[in-house]
Amino acid sequence: MSDHWEADEDWPQSDQESEDIKGSSEAAAEEEESAADTFLQPVPDDDLERRWYALHVHSGQEATVIDMLRANVEQEGQTQYLTNLFVPVEQIAEVRAGEKKISKRKFFPGYILLQLPKHPENYPELWQLIKETPGVSGFIGSRNVPIPLEDSEVEAIIEVICGERERPKPKVDFEAGERIRIIDGPFANFLGRIEDINAERGTLKVMVEIFERMTSVEVEFWQVEKV
Repeated sequence: MSDHWEADEDWPQSDQESEDIKGSSEAAAEEEESAADTFLQPVPDDDLERRWYALHVHSGQEATVIDMLRANVEQEGQTQYLTNLFVPVEQIAEVRAGEKKISKRKFFPGYILLQLPKHPENYPELWQLIKETPGVSGFIGSRNVPIPLEDSEVEAIIEVICGERERPKPKVDFEAGERIRIIDGPFANFLGRIEDINAERGTLKVMVEIFERMTSVEVEFWQVEKV
């Protein structure tokens, strides 16, 4: 007799085990299918061609602007034109004080994405409503004619938000030791030198002088410029 035994790979599962596995698989499939469904509203079945647009808003007020836009279109009876709007964010895992925490980070701080009829400037009430919302700076494009985003680009962002694909790593155009100027955030207009680059998170550790002391601060790529 051998000193060990091997489990039979064809060992039959009980009916209860089969049901549990089937139930778990179906639940996972339903959850995956419903991720985008709960994130986006269905497009009305009408003859309007809709496109995605990027709206520039005051940084840090993205959620407030979205709430106001939703309330205003509801009040003015324009809900059929503003189909979807959201702040592009991703969930990231960070270790803080020895604990792993999940937090959200904006893809493009200061921007929200809206799904509108093509050429929204041709819908006067909708156009005025959006432009006059507090915190709104304007659309990407010319002052009076916004430029729509590529559908494939927005679909890729939505897939990242729903966890269906990884966000592409940002291009690193910085080097350790390089001098930069911080252009956004609490340290705006400070000059500093890059100490460390985190391409995965898109952040830099920069040494700046604060109260005659060299201090390390963390900023994102988009918050700095080369000098």
